[in-house]
Amino acid sequence: MGSAVAVVTDSTAYLPAGLAERHGLTVVPLQIAVGGSTRDESDISTAEAARALKEWHPVTTSRPAPERFADAYRSAADSGARGVVSVHLSAAMSGTVEAARAAAEDAPVPVTVIDSGTIGMGLGFAALSAAAAALSGGTAGQVADAASRRAALTRSLICVDTLEHLRRGGRIGAAATLLGSALMVKPLLDIRDGRIAPLEKVRTSSRALARLEELAVAEAGDRRVDLGVQHLAAASRAEPLAARLRERVPDAVDVFVGEVGPVIGAHVGPGMLGVVVAPQL
Repeated sequence: MGSAVAVVTDSTAYLPAGLAERHGLTVVPLQIAVGGSTRDESDISTAEAARALKEWHPVTTSRPAPERFADAYRSAADSGARGVVSVHLSAAMSGTVEAARAAAEDAPVPVTVIDSGTIGMGLGFAALSAAAAALSGGTAGQVADAASRRAALTRSLICVDTLEHLRRGGRIGAAATLLGSALMVKPLLDIRDGRIAPLEKVRTSSRALARLEELAVAEAGDRRVDLGVQHLAAASRAEPLAARLRERVPDAVDVFVGEVGPVIGAHVGPGMLGVVVAPQL
């Protein structure tokens, strides 16, 4: 293992390829159903999910079964871990934390389950901080604290083309207040108290993109931060946005660009852009 404490997360962390493996993270996949077939999120391409969403086919998601977490915890113990810290997406958005806690009750080693209160790279940065603490020899308490503190510091900013996917998926929360004018605006959202919440509304896609950038730069300030630029079927806008943020946030340490997977994609829809600002501990 390389550490006495193993760190487990879930597939909605959307870490860039190879990053989880390099940091010793175990990733448990959520489930997604497209066209009546339920698969692990890792077994369906984002392009397939985005195509189904664009054609308004039903796409649904579900938490992993507790047995999947039980397998991960047992494997960690078999590999020599004396404890596990399991860091997951917001309990207000998914039953994943609940499933992890159910499995933790019968795990062969102590398991601490952390509700990150967020999703996507917000969760990813928290898991990476936990992994770094574990690899440096931290106790389970120190590893859990690293995840919780990083998650609390992190801000996720989101721009969607339409609120319809969030409404259909039941994840719209307080952003429902924008529905009445949703056809005439491009909503800017963030994650507060574990839920997607309305932030601002602007009139055009270009203005929404500019405002997303402005908010991210302001959030970073003069702190040392990591940035995650995430999108769904919008690479042509995400890559230039990341380049501009690299220039405007001189204290950015790492800037990751990636496409969200189908679980988040099912709820935000094609065209989504997001920026995660994660101050370093």
